[in-house]
Amino acid sequence: MLVTTRLVAITRAVSPRIGQCELTHLERQAIDVERAQAQHGQYEAYLAGLGCELHRLPAEPDLPDSVFVEDAAVVLDELAIITRPGAASRRLETESIAQALRPFRRLAFIQPPGTLDGGDVLCIGHAIYIGLSGRSNQVGIEQVRLLVDPFGYRVEGVPVTGCLHLKSAVTQVAEDAVLINRDWVDGRIFRELKLVDVDPSEPMGANALLVGSTVVYPVAYPRTRRRLKEAGVAVQAVDVSELAKAEGGVTCCSLILRRTVTDGQAG
Repeated sequence: MLVTTRLVAITRAVSPRIGQCELTHLERQAIDVERAQAQHGQYEAYLAGLGCELHRLPAEPDLPDSVFVEDAAVVLDELAIITRPGAASRRLETESIAQALRPFRRLAFIQPPGTLDGGDVLCIGHAIYIGLSGRSNQVGIEQVRLLVDPFGYRVEGVPVTGCLHLKSAVTQVAEDAVLINRDWVDGRIFRELKLVDVDPSEPMGANALLVGSTVVYPVAYPRTRRRLKEAGVAVQAVDVSELAKAEGGVTCCSLILRRTVTDGQAG
């Protein structure tokens, strides 16, 4: 019997009310909804081109931030943890994400008073780094620790300053490397990995999405993109400028998971 592994990318269409999104570190700017939708469609096309099986969810018109599906769940091979977002206005986003993940994973849920945004969770092998930010608290981190301990994961809380989420400051760009802004997170935490620093002129350039062996990366940060290429990282540039006005990055717009398929299985 042949067993293969496929990548699944869960995405959600852009809400027509994205202009009313939550903002913490950016001043509000007008967002061109049609352009944001077009950029998101191109982003999805790149994921498909990199081998992802797309599962697109319809827009949630009453939930402005709902395109940022990453914040609603943390997906491991063994289970999916449905989060409890730090912004109360975003907590209704998790219900449809839980339904979308149920066919693929056993579900667990963060409970009050814990808060957790998926954008604060960086999983590298069996190490899980969780940002102590304005959106994720220590109670949420401890709940994650209890949920994943049976599977051999190590959980480490990471102080974050100057940005919204941990993955605004550091993301994985290769099996053994991260892209990092050391002004926002302590690089010594990732001392076992190779560190690629963002260009000093592009402090917001640390958010990158690793899909297989390719990094999906915003066109807005060409100097940092050059550093990635010099480090031997394959880069697929994508324009997400309208989504960035809502404090969104390339990791935010998808939940990527591995799906095991046996020969002859439908779908």
